[in-house]
Amino acid sequence: MTSYDTRERVNPAVSCYGVRCSLSKQVYLGFFEGQPLSEMTWNFVQGLLARARQMGKKLVVLIWDNAGWHLSNRLKEWIHRHNQEAKVTGDVRLLTHLLPRKSPWLNPIEPCWLHAKRAIWEPSRPLEVHELKERLCSYFALKPSSLPFQLCVPN
Repeated sequence: MTSYDTRERVNPAVSCYGVRCSLSKQVYLGFFEGQPLSEMTWNFVQGLLARARQMGKKLVVLIWDNAGWHLSNRLKEWIHRHNQEAKVTGDVRLLTHLLPRKSPWLNPIEPCWLHAKRAIWEPSRPLEVHELKERLCSYFALKPSSLPFQLCVPN
């Protein structure tokens, strides 16, 4: 087994957020430099809300695991504030549902991550950030969109 020291790389961390639509089974991705934070999560959610507006949807339901960036008080406040404004303006509302701890089999996107990791993995070297993004978008048949927050949508 080869080990890699990611500290030698210029940008060792990239966060990839993903959502799987329960109706179409389509995956949407968002990429951010660095470790996942609640601000990045909110940016990704805003991209999803923008996509939902484009599609004429009135509600987005997110099923989340118990990752720290899903549980922050700041994110909960942003969602609450957004939903209050959405009620008044008729905008897309957001409903979040937390899964029980240590239950990844209940999360609809987990099998997608597993298959994608196996498909894009490079055994001889770590992938550069741009390669990772390209391979994931290719695997899920996505392209960068004109939507804000680096949301990648179906081709």
